[in-house]
Amino acid sequence: MQETILILDFGSQYTQLIARRVRELNVYCEIHPFNNPPEITEDVKGVILSGSPYSTLQEDAPQFDLSQIKGNLPLLGVCYGAQYMALIGGGKVAPSKIREYGRANLSDVGTHTLFEGVPVGSQVWMSHGDTITELPQGFNVIASTEDVHVAGYEVQGEQTYGIQFHPEVYHSTDGKQLLENFLYKIVGVNGDWTPAHFVDETVANLKAQLGDDKVVLGLSGGVDSSVAAMLLHKAIGANLYCVFVNNGLLRKNEFTDVLKQYEGMGLNVKGVDATDQFMDALAGIDEPEAKRKTIGRVFIEVFDQEAALIEDVKWLAQGTIYPDIIESVSVKGPSATIKSHHNVGGLPDFMKLKVVEPLKTLFKDEVRRVGASMDMSKELLGRHPFPGPGLAIRILGDITREKVEILQEVDYIFINGLKNAGLYDKVWQAGSILLPVNSVGVMGDERTYEKVVALRAVESTDGMTADWVHLPYEFLAKVSNQIINKVKGVNRVVYDISSKPPATIEWE
Repeated sequence: MQETILILDFGSQYTQLIARRVRELNVYCEIHPFNNPPEITEDVKGVILSGSPYSTLQEDAPQFDLSQIKGNLPLLGVCYGAQYMALIGGGKVAPSKIREYGRANLSDVGTHTLFEGVPVGSQVWMSHGDTITELPQGFNVIASTEDVHVAGYEVQGEQTYGIQFHPEVYHSTDGKQLLENFLYKIVGVNGDWTPAHFVDETVANLKAQLGDDKVVLGLSGGVDSSVAAMLLHKAIGANLYCVFVNNGLLRKNEFTDVLKQYEGMGLNVKGVDATDQFMDALAGIDEPEAKRKTIGRVFIEVFDQEAALIEDVKWLAQGTIYPDIIESVSVKGPSATIKSHHNVGGLPDFMKLKVVEPLKTLFKDEVRRVGASMDMSKELLGRHPFPGPGLAIRILGDITREKVEILQEVDYIFINGLKNAGLYDKVWQAGSILLPVNSVGVMGDERTYEKVVALRAVESTDGMTADWVHLPYEFLAKVSNQIINKVKGVNRVVYDISSKPPATIEWE
């Protein structure tokens, strides 16, 4: 039985950070929308209520029946979660006279276990427009700041706690200590959720789930599908059939390089070059979502053809990871589509395969740690993420073979430049974008009117948020010069300095 901390999401931008911090403490947790909670089973050892962009005073404020949890399980309410418990318990919440956003300091910390090791003056991160003005009977203050009397409280006779600040964010300097206190000293977890534990448990579950069935997996050369393949290989060996499809939108030389990389891993891999099918289907399509859906459709057609050649195959394996799931679910029903995800959304009816997703509970950095625990190569595990639709969503506008070749050359120079300069491993993801504009230039004594490319490099932990990397000017100048001199059709290079949010990592 896997000890689990349940995180109920009320829509906070920080909910994923709570999960990450809990997992960093070797404790397994799951995020579920407050309005679609799972059954409380015996493996759930504690519950955390997230913050929210809503005020508890709004008519449409998120509400949840805590009767099954409160008083029965250790419970920690963060920001909105703390205010909600106080309000439904008979306390009062009112708009703050001094709205507290950003850094604050704890002016009073009691001797409560939750705050053990958290000193007076500890910096915390506030993000709220309301304040708890009156606690219900049986609720006691256990922490304050200069402006907020009820910065933390406990409920007598219960393992129920509320905190007004966000311990999960970096700016709360002792936030990790507080979460550790809650998990280890109050909940009493074992803290045995490690990469090696995940591998053992997952392989055992896959053996039980799949038995002697055959499984087909679409490999991409990326971290997720490769780690998924190794887990399945450990579980079912030769019954795993891997297919690597060349959609004509991969990086330069990637099809042959990736197939060679898999040779030494003991995997049964078949390479399929379907460039012509994809290019024909994409002709004249310039709308981003239409491109994604076209690529998805053709990939399924090609993949279905290959799967049909495997006798009695029953399962399709996918490298879906946790952020893919989170970004496809919303606390207010179906989420507004930022972009369709190639791993989420099921299969067409004509593919009579069941789906298995060994990595669906992991964040990207956790996938890498799991791969490392299986002694997979550092080169493979260190590869930057690459979008499922490939270069198609880095070519703004319609797709042609000429544009793909131009972008492949630009990307080759940029990525190799990062490696040669010792910068590749300091960047979470990098790529090049071909813009649908031409610009005037001068080469020799001639006027040119050629393409513009944008370079993109971001730092991140799991892709949920990302910041642009401050690459050295000297490096950017050198790469720009190489691109313009060596790639025919490009006469201008720009660097993207936007972060996620508000921008996304990819341009389409």
